[in-house]
Amino acid sequence: MPAANDNHDQTLVRLFHASLVWPLQLEPLTGDTGGDRHWELFETRSDSHPWRRIDDEFTEDPAQFKERHYREFVSFLPYVQRFLYGEGRSRRSSPDDPPGGSPIHVFRRKDIRQLRLTLRKGQAAITLQIVHLDLYFFHDLDLVQLNIEVRASDLALGTVRDLLCRFGRAYPSGWEEGGEGLHNVFLAEWLAADGTVIARSDAENRDKYLSYVCQHRSPCISEHWASLLRPLVLAHSDEAGDLRYRLIEYQRMPVMTYLALDRPRDLNREDWVRIGLATMLHPNETLPINEPAVIEFEQRFCQDRFWTNSESGPNTRFICTGNAFTLVGDAAHSFFTDGERGVLAQFRHQYFVVFLIAHLHRAALLIFSEVLVDSVNDLDIRNDVSVRRFKRRIRANFETFLRFTHRYWFHELSERPHVQAMYRLCSNHLHNDAMYDDVRDEIREMSHYLDSDSQRRQSNTVVRLTVITILGLIATVTTGYFGMNIIPFGEGSILERAVHGLLASTFFVALVLFAVARSKRLSDFLEAMSDERLTLGGKFRALWGVVGERKQ
Repeated sequence: MPAANDNHDQTLVRLFHASLVWPLQLEPLTGDTGGDRHWELFETRSDSHPWRRIDDEFTEDPAQFKERHYREFVSFLPYVQRFLYGEGRSRRSSPDDPPGGSPIHVFRRKDIRQLRLTLRKGQAAITLQIVHLDLYFFHDLDLVQLNIEVRASDLALGTVRDLLCRFGRAYPSGWEEGGEGLHNVFLAEWLAADGTVIARSDAENRDKYLSYVCQHRSPCISEHWASLLRPLVLAHSDEAGDLRYRLIEYQRMPVMTYLALDRPRDLNREDWVRIGLATMLHPNETLPINEPAVIEFEQRFCQDRFWTNSESGPNTRFICTGNAFTLVGDAAHSFFTDGERGVLAQFRHQYFVVFLIAHLHRAALLIFSEVLVDSVNDLDIRNDVSVRRFKRRIRANFETFLRFTHRYWFHELSERPHVQAMYRLCSNHLHNDAMYDDVRDEIREMSHYLDSDSQRRQSNTVVRLTVITILGLIATVTTGYFGMNIIPFGEGSILERAVHGLLASTFFVALVLFAVARSKRLSDFLEAMSDERLTLGGKFRALWGVVGERKQ
């Protein structure tokens, strides 16, 4: 396909900053892990992997607490602050009510310093500097989010668009005639500080991906992503490991992008569409002008509150499609490139948190739905063990969903209009509210089913007990009328009394068991006896049905 006509391919991106936020579903831990949570088990095995747990920026030394951290903190409402950072550490706190920690547990690795990417076969490689490599675990959720933050300077705009389209793909969607992966980077390499290659991609290994999908009905991820996540291993992988994960969505990872350009107002509408929809449009693809996303691009995806043509700026345009968040501004404007107080600091802190929470919501809801589907698929109503397992899983999922609602689910994050507007824009494009309603209704239906099934079983038990009680009432009234034992079992030798007691006990136990076995038919007989419209013959036939064979 011929390349699209773009007069701005040589426009330089003075500063390129991007963050991938990749949510993954964690498999429940087995019973032999000692009851540990995922992050606890992950931390206990720190001697075998380079990930290390980190605290938040609220350190004991106030000198290490930067202004950008303060601005991030005060941007959010108090209940969101408690979710992100935990409770305050007041000296007056009661020992019986200690401050609660944040439900977020972060691990970071520092052995990887660069990412070298060859976007297409035969092209020169570009090198991205690694800013952060983090794993976010969440209390009560079988979920982890991988965050990869990279940066580079002076990249051509055409290269950046190609990078955004190809970077952040877990596996190839197909293969070119030459054998290279379709739509993903030709080669990705993680580099150590001395330039040593720690791991590289293997998208050209087509047989690996084909055989994996054929065997497991699940996609296999590229080796450079698999090596990055270890000791987390893919659910169906042959690798040994207790911490296993599976993909939640499509292979395309959600991405945030910061672009500082010279004279961004010189870009035409097609340039803006291609930048904003870079993760969905192939750079060589002709712009689909009849696509609704292209026709309604500004109305659906752009937030232009700060896109003002003035000296004071900040001349910043926000574009959000849900899976992609793009921030474009003027590289000549100092406030836009300020990493401590400016837009760059906001991108790395406030807007990153907004993007993280929105995708946390979506991933968690998809996991809840997946657990429900898996529970129903495993249910065999003819197997009591399967039924009991189904009930346990549904009730556990319901309890976790309640905790998710009260701990993680927000509609309002901030009183700052633009922060809140970007959260709503991202959440709306991800359809989080509709998905929440669907999952809540599914869980509620399951809960109602379990309640109705329990009530049905209790009703059957009450019916059986009522029948047995009626039979016992007949015997009690009869013996009470005589006021004495008809047969003097209390007389005779010890052996005779023991034999009499054994025979009586055996008879009455058999009678009770017979009543329990025929309690449903006895219940039908009692119901027939109370029916005044039924003839005497019909009532006798109901009595015969208690001891005779039931007609099919």
